[in-house]
Amino acid sequence: MRLFGSSGIRGIANVDVTADLAMAVGRVLGSVHGSAIVGRDPRLTLERKSFAHAAWNKVGTRHTRGDLAELHKESILAVVGHAALKVVVDCGSGATSEITPAVLKGMGCKVTALNAEPDGHFPGRDPEPTEENLELLRRTVRALEADIGIAHDGDGDRMVAVDEKGQFVGGDKLLAVFARREVKKSVVVPVDTSMAIDEMLPRAKVYRTRVGDVYVAQEVRRRKADFGGEPSGTWLFPRVTMCPDGVYAAAHLVSIVKETSLSELVAQVPQFPILRGGVPFPTAERESVVAKLDAALRQIDGKLETVDGWRLGFEDGWFLVRVSGTEPKVRITAEARTEVRAKELYELASSKVKAAT
Repeated sequence: MRLFGSSGIRGIANVDVTADLAMAVGRVLGSVHGSAIVGRDPRLTLERKSFAHAAWNKVGTRHTRGDLAELHKESILAVVGHAALKVVVDCGSGATSEITPAVLKGMGCKVTALNAEPDGHFPGRDPEPTEENLELLRRTVRALEADIGIAHDGDGDRMVAVDEKGQFVGGDKLLAVFARREVKKSVVVPVDTSMAIDEMLPRAKVYRTRVGDVYVAQEVRRRKADFGGEPSGTWLFPRVTMCPDGVYAAAHLVSIVKETSLSELVAQVPQFPILRGGVPFPTAERESVVAKLDAALRQIDGKLETVDGWRLGFEDGWFLVRVSGTEPKVRITAEARTEVRAKELYELASSKVKAAT
């Protein structure tokens, strides 16, 4: 188990991530910065463990703020325009349940909200905003003849969409839609991003970095890029914020769609066949698997990049082999200009991975 992942501390609640660990991290942060803001989303922890409390005279000063959601809403409304659209938003019973509908209404939209009561049991749908989990949103957009549908994950840093025809618009396509709007000189994306971004921005510099919004954010800041994003649905608009804010992204997309329908915007994005999958391996063999993969993949004739895993580029496509940072699995992504070639590249990568695991 790798406790410190690309997006913070991860592990099983009350086994790996305990109250004592939280206290220890808090002490370190407090000693460095002197103060901290503590927040949470609706996700639940089923067990509770006790821990030693600090003495009354060692606690310091604690304040509770009840106006932060309203301040967040007002800050977004200050930078997005009016949009009198019909919008359906599926908050997934997560952290955005109260704020995204309010922001969109503040923009002038007629809003229908689904799963908009925070509930850590996520009774309406799985919090992961995948096409399979958003059937209700797709049906509702079609039934109400809405202009757009918006969906969030559990903690609200991600956002994907449904167009006015009820078609799911995932991260790869949204990344290209946002990039075309935002980018003048440069953009930062992770190594598993579609080559559609290169096709759409022939005059811009595309920087590829490790998977994880923290790495994208660091590179956006370092390169002073116009925009950064991940196919997972996190978006960075540096002129507004360096944090992936799904609420702002939703409002910004709505302001774009008031000018051109989402289906039209997506139709402008080059479509290439892309395949994704994974191969598990025993946790104890991680180092051995990495060594075998490195040796095997370096023998393939192609443009090799090792920013995060092994990305082999060819004239008509590419594939990425990457060891997951959150589970014992090797992830494989392959994309090409034809479906036949994409399958060839995927099978080539898969054969090397299976031989190493």
